[in-house]
Amino acid sequence: MGERFVVVVGHGPLLERETGAASVLRQLGAQVLTADLWDDPTCLLPDEIPGKPPHALRALVIEALDRPDLAAAALRAFRREPRLEHVGALIAIGESQAARLDPSFGFDDFILAPYVPAELYARIRQLEWKRSEFANEERIKIGSLVVDRPAREVSVDGRVVTLTAKEFALLLFLCENRGKVKSREQLLARVWGSSYEGGARTVDIHVRRLRAKLGDSLPLQTLRGAGYKLRLEAECSGREQRQSA
Repeated sequence: MGERFVVVVGHGPLLERETGAASVLRQLGAQVLTADLWDDPTCLLPDEIPGKPPHALRALVIEALDRPDLAAAALRAFRREPRLEHVGALIAIGESQAARLDPSFGFDDFILAPYVPAELYARIRQLEWKRSEFANEERIKIGSLVVDRPAREVSVDGRVVTLTAKEFALLLFLCENRGKVKSREQLLARVWGSSYEGGARTVDIHVRRLRAKLGDSLPLQTLRGAGYKLRLEAECSGREQRQSA
């Protein structure tokens, strides 16, 4: 776990306690940055972390314990720091506070304190997986969306989503050309073939179906008069609204 940094945010006097997240993670071999709930995140993160690339932040852990409301406010503040905007966030709370958790707080996951080290490790790994993006010969992963080429299978958050052959071909082509604008005519020729006699409206219909099935996991942008573009990670933001066909 020592390759990248975990940011642990909590009540200052309790941050370095032996059973706290920072100490547990260091015992597991992680490199940890700590901050008080009221710290300015821009002061926490130097422009360049010694020996680490700017993107070397693997998770944000906010220790709320008995005050999940404070954790929610802290998360909003830390999300305003661009380098933390897309990092997976984990809230740590006491068992008695579990009922007070609200999905609107914006955390990706939660963990109960006192910690089981193996569980804390596993949840951080899961956060990294959910937020990771990669492409190889077999699979393309964009956030929670995974496209398995050999199996011709698509899943979101581990849940298999059934697509027709054309829907899968269209999604795969858009993923393979992520960041590039593709016109309806290009998509029609690539997915349906040059001999297809239907109109470009067919593309819009299939895009609409993909959006209905994949929801917010599909960062697909409509460019009026130009076509469609699957946005790059740097172009995606939680504040953006998904555009309709």
